[in-house]
Amino acid sequence: MGNSSQKQGKEDKEKEKEETSDDELEEEEKAQVKEVEVEQKLPPCFSELITSGDPVLDLSHFRLQYIPKEVLGLKHLERLYVCGNRLRTAPDGIVQLQGLRTLALDFNKIDDVPLSVCQLVNLTHLYLSGNRLMCLPPDFKNLQSLRCLWVDSNYFQYFPKQLYELPHLRSLQFGDNKLKALPSDMCCMEALRSLWLYGNRFSEFPQVLLKMEQLEILDLDGNRISKLPSLLNFPSLRLFSYDHNPVKRPPQFGENVLIVGEGAAEILEGRERKREEERAKREAEEAAAIAATKPARQGILKKLRLKSMASSEDVAEEEVPLQANVEGVECERYKSASDQGKLEYENEECDGYGKAELDYEQAEISYKNEEEEPEQRR
Repeated sequence: MGNSSQKQGKEDKEKEKEETSDDELEEEEKAQVKEVEVEQKLPPCFSELITSGDPVLDLSHFRLQYIPKEVLGLKHLERLYVCGNRLRTAPDGIVQLQGLRTLALDFNKIDDVPLSVCQLVNLTHLYLSGNRLMCLPPDFKNLQSLRCLWVDSNYFQYFPKQLYELPHLRSLQFGDNKLKALPSDMCCMEALRSLWLYGNRFSEFPQVLLKMEQLEILDLDGNRISKLPSLLNFPSLRLFSYDHNPVKRPPQFGENVLIVGEGAAEILEGRERKREEERAKREAEEAAAIAATKPARQGILKKLRLKSMASSEDVAEEEVPLQANVEGVECERYKSASDQGKLEYENEECDGYGKAELDYEQAEISYKNEEEEPEQRR
């Protein structure tokens, strides 16, 4: 009895010692964390970044273990990047940054989405890639403005239905997780346009995707799918990737879809050749149509040109006789005037010369008479 009491007391003491040691260890860990927080070195440019007033703050790859409290007072921030650090969570004070539109917490050590992040109701872009997430909290549905979500390279085994309640979500990056199937009611995400599901564990093409005809980008690269359905009923699809799947042949798809995967290159080359042939045929038909209209136009222009030339020759022929007649009349008129002038000149010449000659003769007779008179007086 005494031995058993001693034994029980000893066990109780050891148990109390263990509990005490656990408490001490926990306190010690907290002290270490607190010490780490105190000793965390901020980058030299941190003060400049804080006081710059820039709505964008990038603290990526600074080995931060927590978001500095100075950041929590920057209510003008619109984009905050804290990628590639050692964060395990986000502080409660981040809820003060209601102006944030973009928050990047990817490639850290976050196990659960902080509830404080779920209260940033104005977020449109949230990046949580490369963490340790397995699920999303119920409050995630509060992010009603969210348009783009990246949760790739995490540990999701099931598709989170909280995303159904995000009416504006257009782009969802869910690659490199552990999904084996998609829920049948996922088609209610009518705003979704881009869906990345590469690097998961799908062994069959998710049938629910056939109901999501609004998709523009669908990436199923790196899964285990061996057969693909026709994609002809996706009128908006622009890019489909099925590379690194054991697919035997490519799916049927629309003319405007770019596909990436086994056998896609040959199909795309054939489609391009067909387009080139159709383009060349169309250009040849247009050239032939233009050539067919040219002779008629040339014939009309030629006739008009000949008719114009003939009219010009007729006018020239009519002008030549008229000009000749005019010149003849002018010649006759000139000849007549010339003859008349010549006649007048002759008359003037004759009249003057005869009179001058008569006067000269009379003067000479008078001179002779003057010479004879003196001789008779002698």
